[in-house]
Amino acid sequence: MEHFFYVLGGLILLVAGGEFLVKASVSLSLKLRLSRIVIGMTVVSFATSLPELLVSLTAGLKGHPDIALSNVVGSNIANIALVLGLTALLMPIYVKKFTYRYNWPAMILISALLIVFLYTGRTLTSLEGFLLFLFLVVFVVFIIRKSYKTGDVLEDDFDEVLLNTHPAKVMIWLAIGGLALWGGSELLVNGSVGIARMLRVSERIIGVSLIALGTSVPELAASLISAYRKEKDLSLGNLLGSNIFNIGSVLGITAMIKPVSGFEDKLLDTDVIWMFIISFIIVPLALIRPKHIINWWKAALFVVLYLVFIYLSFFG
Repeated sequence: MEHFFYVLGGLILLVAGGEFLVKASVSLSLKLRLSRIVIGMTVVSFATSLPELLVSLTAGLKGHPDIALSNVVGSNIANIALVLGLTALLMPIYVKKFTYRYNWPAMILISALLIVFLYTGRTLTSLEGFLLFLFLVVFVVFIIRKSYKTGDVLEDDFDEVLLNTHPAKVMIWLAIGGLALWGGSELLVNGSVGIARMLRVSERIIGVSLIALGTSVPELAASLISAYRKEKDLSLGNLLGSNIFNIGSVLGITAMIKPVSGFEDKLLDTDVIWMFIISFIIVPLALIRPKHIINWWKAALFVVLYLVFIYLSFFG
């Protein structure tokens, strides 16, 4: 039973630590007078990917490659099928031209690149991890430059209070956030391995379901709250950007530190295929009437797909 408390405690620490780090990172960036485009595309995106990074890195170093990989794959599936699906059930989400011209193709390309790397040698090597990370860097630079040229700005409305936060307080936030993420990742990985052994299921199943859902909680909570408040600045581009960061930074950095190998065959034969298909159908669905809108029936389709994926993960 203690394994469940480990998982619960780990998730709480990850959510809290991620929140502290996002606030601290944004505050520091504002003090350095970085533009909000740069803050949104780099600082915030990377900070919100830190829970996945710490979990995958901890799992990889502890010799649990299934968790290291399935955490990212499952999180990417959850971000679109569950987070986008549930959010759009509350309020339609508009797909902007900028999103399907740039964010979506980049997500498809880096997903395809990951699949190619995994299938060639069934290992994610340090070099391949570096290439994924390099893709992310090029993408971020391109998007920032494109945003400036087109006049598009990110929709994150950062609280001005963060600009005036005392540096000592920011340092405390960074320390608390870092410690919380480290402790949370340790608890979550250890607890998840214990649950997998207790339930006699593979670590891959726990990774694509429980851990992936847990590390996607911040995105889910933020999106649902925004939809409930009828806020108009919900952005599909942010979710797609999060998926790009998950592959480029989380798996990229993890593989650079320690190659990811020895994972279960079903991760390649099933899970990454699900990830690619769910990622791919976003724009074709958005082009079906009503065009450029993820409305209730399209959202319901995503949620159903997520439930089918979870069911097949356990019983397929």
